Amino acid sequence: MTEQKQTTPQIGAAEIPEELALEIRKLAHDLSNALEIIVQTSYLLGTVELKEPGNEWLRMLDNGVRKALDINLALRGYIKSHTPR
Repeated sequence: MTEQKQTTPQIGAAEIPEELALEIRKLAHDLSNALEIIVQTSYLLGTVELKEPGNEWLRMLDNGVRKALDINLALRGYIKSHTPR
């Protein structure tokens, strides 16, 4: 499993303007929805017997999905920590 990093605001770091933050949150949400389709498809592919090189491709897909999910989580955390409350 990958280690999740907590994003904390830096002292003096500029806040993201609310209007921009809302748009970025919408995009991050849409990205989450798209990633969920990929995660579910990857899971379903894992339930069938694949021949090589299909198994290797599935492992590559899973690794890429995990990285994308981690990046999206970090992005959402950054937005949250740099948005006015």
